Amino acid sequence: MSYLQKNDRKIYNLIEQEKRRQLTTIRLIPSENYVSQAVLEAVGSVLTNKYSEGYAKRRYYQGQSIIDEIEELSKSRAERLFEMPHANVQPYSGSPANLACYLALLKPGDTIMGMTLTSGGHLTHGSSVSYTGKLFKVVPYTVSKETGRLDFDEIRAIAKKEKPKLIIAGFTAYPRKVSFSSFQKIAKEVGAFLHADISHIAGLVAAGVHPSPAGLADTVVATTHKTLRGPRGALILSKKMYAKSIDKAVFPGLQGGPHNNTTAAIGVALKEASRADFRKYAEQIIKNAKTLAEGLTKKGFTLATGGTDNHLVLADVSTRDITGKEAAIALEKAGIIVNYNTIPFDERPPMDPSGIRLGSPAVTTIGMKEAEMKLIVKWISEVLNNHNRESKLRKIGKEVAAFMKNYQYY
Repeated sequence: MSYLQKNDRKIYNLIEQEKRRQLTTIRLIPSENYVSQAVLEAVGSVLTNKYSEGYAKRRYYQGQSIIDEIEELSKSRAERLFEMPHANVQPYSGSPANLACYLALLKPGDTIMGMTLTSGGHLTHGSSVSYTGKLFKVVPYTVSKETGRLDFDEIRAIAKKEKPKLIIAGFTAYPRKVSFSSFQKIAKEVGAFLHADISHIAGLVAAGVHPSPAGLADTVVATTHKTLRGPRGALILSKKMYAKSIDKAVFPGLQGGPHNNTTAAIGVALKEASRADFRKYAEQIIKNAKTLAEGLTKKGFTLATGGTDNHLVLADVSTRDITGKEAAIALEKAGIIVNYNTIPFDERPPMDPSGIRLGSPAVTTIGMKEAEMKLIVKWISEVLNNHNRESKLRKIGKEVAAFMKNYQYY
């Protein structure tokens, strides 16, 4: 970045500081990852100079022949990888992608059914603080108090009573495999659309290590970072019959011109996800998450659902006489990055909940395996047992920094 270094030293220095932070800390936030150098180059390319409202061969500006080819290539790669007949790769992120699907299938005031935010759903699944909770009548569902898992008998009972127009199968803090076929049966029974938000598990679905909603859901949203290991963006997949409605909802319904540099980077990431080594990476994500879960359980932590089937672990830290926020702050001081998170039926507020959420995608990308996960569990336990001892946190932080010298990804 020699030109940036010369022309804006402050921004250059801040980027270098963030790069060092990413490479010297253990990154366990489930929604974060490291993109490849090829993805970085596509994001930072001259494609950012071009404005392209519309779709391939139907643009509102001239000079689009190359952009059209890039977008069509990324689109076809998404359709092939996820085995769905239509893809839109223009959404800026997962939130407008979800909203586009709702607007394509519903009218304001229609009833939607999604997981509550505190039980592992997303803001855009009908939370009262999101516009999705203001535009539509929201019927929430949650998890079983006994198991922490989805209770399809209860979900079916709610759906039969409330008759939603759309049911959302998607989560940001649910550590088990999702049965899209069970959701599809309920949706079919009550005459509802089924919308799957696979933003967190898109890489696992693409690799074939998690059930796919293809052929079951009417619409599917995937963010392209997280387990898919691409740039910050999103894509929408749908059945053919909804293709025109989805495209109109994205543009001109919600967005102007797509970010062409991101579109190209999505295409690069999709090609990477089609390779055999990507499946090995996805398999290792699950092995690493399971090792984290098993280790934390042995250390006396209570986990939501008792473990994990995917990339994330949700742990109750209240037994250490500490809140989730305090735990996350203490861990960061020691060079371990997680996020504080509500646990199902949490009695504490979302800004200072009882749990922490941690995951394995980023550490798996840089080459860590089960042995490293066991060491990380040891450090996590030591930090939370000594969260008020600054000297102990600094000592662990030095150990972490030295350990991370073995994993210089860039």
